[in-house]
Amino acid sequence: MTSPLALTLLGLAIIAVTVGLLLKGKTHPIVAMTLVPIVGALLTGAGISQISDYYGDGLDRVMSVVVMFIFAIIYFGILSDVGLFEPVIKGLIKATRGNIVLVTLGTAAIAIVAHLDGSGSTTFLLTIPALLPLYEAMGMSRYVLLTIVALSASVMNMLPWGGPVGRASSVIGPTPNEIWTHLLPVQGVAIVLVFAVAAVFGVVERKRVAKQHASGTSVDVNAVAEDFARTQRDERAKLDFTQRTGTWVTWANALLTVALIGVLVSGLSAPAPAFLVGTALLLVVNFSTLDDQGDVLRRHAPTALSMAGVILAAAMFLGILDGTGMLEQIALSLIKILPDSVGPYLHIIVGLLGVPLDLATSTDAYYFSVLPIVQQTADAFGVSAMGAASAMIVGNVIGTFVSPFSPALWLALGLAHGEMGKYIRIAFPICWAFSVVLVLGAWTFGVFA
Repeated sequence: MTSPLALTLLGLAIIAVTVGLLLKGKTHPIVAMTLVPIVGALLTGAGISQISDYYGDGLDRVMSVVVMFIFAIIYFGILSDVGLFEPVIKGLIKATRGNIVLVTLGTAAIAIVAHLDGSGSTTFLLTIPALLPLYEAMGMSRYVLLTIVALSASVMNMLPWGGPVGRASSVIGPTPNEIWTHLLPVQGVAIVLVFAVAAVFGVVERKRVAKQHASGTSVDVNAVAEDFARTQRDERAKLDFTQRTGTWVTWANALLTVALIGVLVSGLSAPAPAFLVGTALLLVVNFSTLDDQGDVLRRHAPTALSMAGVILAAAMFLGILDGTGMLEQIALSLIKILPDSVGPYLHIIVGLLGVPLDLATSTDAYYFSVLPIVQQTADAFGVSAMGAASAMIVGNVIGTFVSPFSPALWLALGLAHGEMGKYIRIAFPICWAFSVVLVLGAWTFGVFA
């Protein structure tokens, strides 16, 4: 049996090598997240049968995301092919009057509202496909879009039906609603800070985009809108399938999409079956022949299956680290190395390290392994269970959608056609700084007592 120290070191090595490969972009994520953890599992003495079981456990955690991802990509791809978003994006471009700051602020507002259901996958599905064409048309970075949406969703994860609060509640006792009520002032401040970050992003992007235009000072809104429309028409002209036309088709597509969003937000159905049914209906509404339906599926299958493969590889990464006990040992070891003198501030220290800890442990390991130890230690120094849990939630929740441990993040990257390494390089320092400011501010006002 492998010792706890060996599991800790091996787990950290696997994470470091995998994240390093992703950051450098030297190999495909499927390669990094499959082969690296398998080597680690073999070093623990696990056999092929055990590795297969670990993968099966990891697969159970991501399969619904995989199914949803495949059909969501195809669904929004079809809507793009038929031009449903074209008038909407043109309208948004003109409504912003070329003001990129308004775009980033609007992105934060939309993402905050979209995440009221507490599901990261749903939030990314509702925001990124709708806003990405606008960002591309205005020359803005897709990584700015991803970071703003991820930060907004993370802040809203303090809701009682969010995963972090629910996990913490199961450990310390108070109901999720009681924890949320305690954190509500912090969440309010966090939302304001999200808009501040979005505004800064907007100012930076406005300067960068302005340099790319001949005027050097402004964006020609009408020109951007017309360029977008012309690009969309040119792309549709290249398609090798014939679609139905007519006002009724446009209205049917719009109503179907509104209905699908309603189902997702209301929770009447899980996203996976909702997008499966939605895709089937879109095929019937927009394409009259079997050949045309097959052609449109083949057009979007490479993108859908490529990113689905990444999530399936992530199942190996997560399954092995969790199944071998590496994640738990990493969490426990990080606590043990701290000196006794930091006992009264242990929950604050762990909170300040919450975002990087999300890169080294899973959410489950953080709340079910680290939180009980921190709570017990802090309790000996007069810190309440609510205070200890609040510090850990506030510190960690901002990093929810920065870690490659999050299947929803892979979904977001697929929808935005982004790379994990580049995204982490941009989002990680911003989210960590955001988290540190929030923790220190809340601590100053006695939220963590």
